[in-house]
Amino acid sequence: MTASGVRVRIAPSPTGEPHVGTAYIALFNYLFAKKHGGEFILRIEDTDATRSTPEFEKKVLDALKWCGLKWSEGPDIGGPYGPYRQSDRKHIYGEYVEKIVSAGHGFRCFCTPERLEKMREAQRAANLPPKYDGRCLNLSAEEVTSRMAAGESTVVRMKIPVEGSCRFTDGVYGEVEIPWDAVDMQVLLKADGMPTYHMANVVDDHLMKITHVARGEEWLASVPKHILIYRYLGLEPPVFMHLSLMRNADKSKLSKRKNPTSISYYTALGYIPEALMNFLGLFFVQIAEGEELMTMDELAEKFDPENLSKAGAIFDIQKLDWLNGRWIREKLSQEEFQHRVLQWAMENDRLRAGLALAQSRISKLGELPDLTGFLFKSDLNLDPSAFVKIKSPPEEILEILNTVQPDLEKILEWNVESIEAELRAVADRMGKKLKVVVAPLFVAVSGSSRSLPLFDSMAILGRAVVRQRLKLASQAVASLVGPKN
Repeated sequence: MTASGVRVRIAPSPTGEPHVGTAYIALFNYLFAKKHGGEFILRIEDTDATRSTPEFEKKVLDALKWCGLKWSEGPDIGGPYGPYRQSDRKHIYGEYVEKIVSAGHGFRCFCTPERLEKMREAQRAANLPPKYDGRCLNLSAEEVTSRMAAGESTVVRMKIPVEGSCRFTDGVYGEVEIPWDAVDMQVLLKADGMPTYHMANVVDDHLMKITHVARGEEWLASVPKHILIYRYLGLEPPVFMHLSLMRNADKSKLSKRKNPTSISYYTALGYIPEALMNFLGLFFVQIAEGEELMTMDELAEKFDPENLSKAGAIFDIQKLDWLNGRWIREKLSQEEFQHRVLQWAMENDRLRAGLALAQSRISKLGELPDLTGFLFKSDLNLDPSAFVKIKSPPEEILEILNTVQPDLEKILEWNVESIEAELRAVADRMGKKLKVVVAPLFVAVSGSSRSLPLFDSMAILGRAVVRQRLKLASQAVASLVGPKN
C-alpha cells in the first residue's frame, strides 16, 4: 500500500475500439492518484467472453500508453494483487457467490432467455420498467437441487430489499437516494460460470484494495447493487465518484454514431497525446484565461477533485484543434516536430504499407501524393459530385453506404481478409455484384475512383477512420437523393 493508502483503477472492457471517454475517466484516476501520492492500476474486465478479444485488449493498452498514462500494476506488468484480467480470475469469484447464496442473499434462477424476453415485452407493453419478476425467488432447496441435478441451466441472482431506499454519499453528487424498488435482482453468476460485471467488479475492487472508484455517471444507478454485494459479503465499500458524461455541443451523449469517439481516430488524424490529455484535463481543473496550455504535471498540480462540475463535459473539437495547434507550434522543437511527423506517418505501418501498394501503380515518384495522400488526410472534403460518375443511382449508393457501415462494426479482427469477407457477404445479402458495392466505397474511403486496393486501404486507415469517412460519404450522397416525401 502507498503512504496515503489511495488506490484507484481504470477497468476497461476490451470489446471495441478504445473510446475517448475511457481516456477521460483514466486521466481523472491517474491525476487523483498523483494528487494523493497513491497508486493507479489497470484492470481488464473481460467477463463478456463473446465480445472481448485479445486484439481489442492490445488496442486498449496501446491507446492508454499513447495517452501518456502509466500504471503501477496491470495485465502487462503484473503486481501484488494479480492477475489483472478477469478471465484469468474466473476461479476466484465462485466462493464469494456461494457465500451470498448460503447466507440467503442470493438465489438460483432457471428462467430461460426466451421466458425473460417475453417477461420484458409484457412489462414494456404495460409501461413498466423491465426487471426480473421474481419467479424463481422462492423455489425450495429440494427443487433447486433436483433441477440442477437434471442439468438445467441456471444463473445466480441477488435478492433486493422490498422496502426503503439505498442512501450513499457520492464524491461528485453528494447525498444520493435510490429506492430499492428501482433496483433489479441482478444476475451475479452467469450460466457459463463467469461472474457478471457487477459481481466481479466488487470482488476485484476489494481484493485489489481499491479505495476510490471514479467512473462515468451512467454507473450511478448501479451503486445500490454494488453496495448490497459489499454488505452481503461483510465488506467495506470504497468511496464512489461519478463523473459527468462527455457530451457533444448539443448536449447529446458522445457516441460513435454521431461523432468520432475512438482514440485511434484522433491518433490517425495527427493529434498529439499531450494535447488530447491537456484538453480532457481541463474538465478537472480551475484555471484563468490564458492558462489553458498545460502539461500532465501542471494538470496534476491544479487538479481539484473536490470542485468538479456536474454539468456535462463538452467535447468541443474546435477547442481540441486549437490546443493541438498550440502544442505543435509552441511546445515542440523542430527536431521533435520532425520526429513526431515521421512517427505519425509510420503509425499502423501506414507509410510502408501505402508505398508497397503504390509501387506497381506509378510511373514516377511525383505521382505518389495524389495516389496515397488519402491515407494521411484529416478530411477528404468529399463533394457530392465525387459520386456522380458511379454507374449506380444515388439511391442505390446511399443504400450501400448505409448497409455497409453497421456491418463493418461486426468485424472482430480488422484486417484485409476480414474486410473482404464481410463486404462479399454484404454484396450477397443485398443481391448485388461485389463491384457494385465497392465502387462507392472507393470514393468514400479515398476520395477518388482511382486509388489503391480498397480492402488494403481500409485495413491501413483503421476502423475508426473508415467509419467516419463512410458516415460523411452518406451525408454527401443523401444531398443528391433529396428529402424523403
